[in-house]
Amino acid sequence: MAGSRMKLELSRVVQGRSRLGVLRGLGRTGQHSLEVPGCLLYTHFGTVPHLTQDTLHTLSNLPSVTQVTLSNIAEHQEVLEEFKDGFRKFAGLHDTVLYCSLHDPATFCPTGYTTNKTVSVWGSGGRIELTVAKFMALQKTVQPDWYQSMADGETWQNNTSRKRVRKSVDRTLTHLDECLLVHQKSQELEGVEVFGVVEGGDILEERLRSAKETAKRPVAGFCLDGLQTGTMDQALRTQLITAVTKELPEDKPRLLQGVGRPDEVLACVEAGVDLFESFFPFQVTERGCALCFSFDVSPDPERAGRAPPAVLELDEERDTAGETQQNGGLNLDDQTQMTSFEINLKDKRYQDDFRPLVDGCGCYCCKNHQRAYLHHLLVTNELLAGVLLMIHNTAHYHSFFDALREALANDKLDLLKRRVLREKEMTRKP
Repeated sequence: MAGSRMKLELSRVVQGRSRLGVLRGLGRTGQHSLEVPGCLLYTHFGTVPHLTQDTLHTLSNLPSVTQVTLSNIAEHQEVLEEFKDGFRKFAGLHDTVLYCSLHDPATFCPTGYTTNKTVSVWGSGGRIELTVAKFMALQKTVQPDWYQSMADGETWQNNTSRKRVRKSVDRTLTHLDECLLVHQKSQELEGVEVFGVVEGGDILEERLRSAKETAKRPVAGFCLDGLQTGTMDQALRTQLITAVTKELPEDKPRLLQGVGRPDEVLACVEAGVDLFESFFPFQVTERGCALCFSFDVSPDPERAGRAPPAVLELDEERDTAGETQQNGGLNLDDQTQMTSFEINLKDKRYQDDFRPLVDGCGCYCCKNHQRAYLHHLLVTNELLAGVLLMIHNTAHYHSFFDALREALANDKLDLLKRRVLREKEMTRKP
């Protein structure tokens, strides 16, 4: 395996841990790059849910890396093998970097199916068991630009024993070594990068062991697994990530799996995370909700021609989210529950609300439609509701990452946190 082309160039590190920079040398020819902190484009089988390629490309600030998951692809292996030209061509994805992960971050993954030799993924037809040989055969068929190594990530339940966590770290390292062995002998995977997976559940010593050992291998970057939303509280997650990132090389990216909520993203960036999966806008869309939180830290909205939508102060919406939170007794840590960063457009109050979803948002939905129309589409179960919500939620979320990078560049991270977290405070009012 030749030296990795993928290189993380940091322009600054804020408060010792938050990293701002550019991930360069992406793709087989190395012509792509991705700003960090950043996120990947979340897809189902290469397509952003609800959106056609044409609709998707009306959005301006999309990341250059598209995420596909083996849980979607494994059941179509024969078709892809027959096609022979790789998944990018098969799915009509042009000019994007392809990253292949094991599981879909927006879907719950049943546990108890991992063995010493196999991991399981779950497609629409049920469980598919993967050995290293089958996993690597899939990678050769997909021909991604980078992929995460096979890993035993089944240690995120709080009551997992220390022995089970240790076993997961051992298995994951063994899988990585076996994957690298096949990778190095494979012509089809020449120029493809591998990310090692850091496991360790909620046990600090195992996390550190996993990080140190993975860092010794010829990997291009790291996936931090088992820290998903709903599996542990943010304070513990931050503590573990902070300790782990100290053991990882500075010039390689760290991708956090299964965390997407804006408040959690901010905390994890402060702990040293570079990349996230952007499944959160999809989850919000599936709930019939619209992202509606403020992240504007720029006094001059016209700066340099690349202003993210000026999200105006949304005090009333914050109250709305707060009320929903209290009335429904929702658990903020559950991935399926509405969060305080969104508004529920199925709510009757929106049937006569003729404002855009977010004032000043430049997305197609906000420019052309009102909340009342989206409310109508949702209550009549029109497919267009999902399309319009996904356009807005994707645009809003990626603009949040623009604002995050800008805040890091201009020493405004604390201001951004105050903007974003005001929603959280609203939910805590007695």
